[in-house]
Amino acid sequence: MAHPQPRANIARIPAYVPGKPPSTRPGTTAYKLSSNENPYPPLPGVVEAASAAVATMNRYPDMGGVALYAALAERLGVPVDDLATATGSVGLIYQVVTGFCEPGDEVIYAWRSFEAYPIAVTAAAATSVQVPLLADGRHDLAAMAAAITDRTRVVMVCTPNNPTGPAVTQTELDDFLARVPEHVVVVVDEAYLEFVRMDDAVDGVATYRAHPNVVLFRTFSKAYGLAGFRVGYAVSQAPIASALRAVSLPFGVSAVAQAAAIASLAAEAELLERVEALAVERTRVRDALLAQGWDIPDAQGNFVWFPLGDRAGELAAATDAVGVTVRPFAGDGVRVSIGEVEANDRLIEVAATLR
Repeated sequence: MAHPQPRANIARIPAYVPGKPPSTRPGTTAYKLSSNENPYPPLPGVVEAASAAVATMNRYPDMGGVALYAALAERLGVPVDDLATATGSVGLIYQVVTGFCEPGDEVIYAWRSFEAYPIAVTAAAATSVQVPLLADGRHDLAAMAAAITDRTRVVMVCTPNNPTGPAVTQTELDDFLARVPEHVVVVVDEAYLEFVRMDDAVDGVATYRAHPNVVLFRTFSKAYGLAGFRVGYAVSQAPIASALRAVSLPFGVSAVAQAAAIASLAAEAELLERVEALAVERTRVRDALLAQGWDIPDAQGNFVWFPLGDRAGELAAATDAVGVTVRPFAGDGVRVSIGEVEANDRLIEVAATLR
């Protein structure tokens, strides 16, 4: 019997594999290091702001996000017209391919990189052009520039790169942008921006101001610890921002999420203290793993990467056995979030047994 059929591209959408929850083991505290979540509780004032917003849940959220846009504009020193919000930076990925790609148009990105890229591109019936990373987990920006064709509409630069960790420098990005045609949208995906500690780091705001085809993707999920509320935002010159807003899901960012994001911006001083502590802990973990002989790429996000290839499942099983859940990528490696000190110590101990 005949029945409705989805578009052919729907069957080709790869599944998003979320981080597994921690395994419960009697007498042992379990830890989830599989989703790059912030291990700290909400910032001061955030729970109170969110709770106050819950009291009016019978009303729709402000679809224009007036208060959140104003807070972001003040914090970043940019015009409100240069902003667009979404349900996390993942929502922004969908919006940019929806807004700028016709079926068959090409979207270039490094691989392996954020696994939402191929999902969003395929859902839009566009074509993914995946450019292999360099051996050290970095973007091969020269190869990405060379891959641009007359069908290219969007290029994604994930910096720091999820899941491998390295970030591009401002010099590298400037050289790359000089090779990209002006009609191609360049996404600088900065989901882990706050954790970057390196020389010549990208200045996203200065870059978007200098390039009308650049759009920054940022999120409250990681450093700000609002992963459960789904708030992301884009910064670009007005024509791109307007297009992103036009294709956004109406009322997509809830009133509670907007209130929590605004309160988080107000508590930024404490946020930066927490981020610095996580960056210091990241260095401790990576140094310990390097001392054991592991080849761990430069880590500029809130995670470290084990380029294990076919042995990815081995490390994941070993950490799971001690109550620590990590994120294996079959055939490529394992990403481990920087979490509580006890969880990180268990990772280091387990890793030592597998060398």
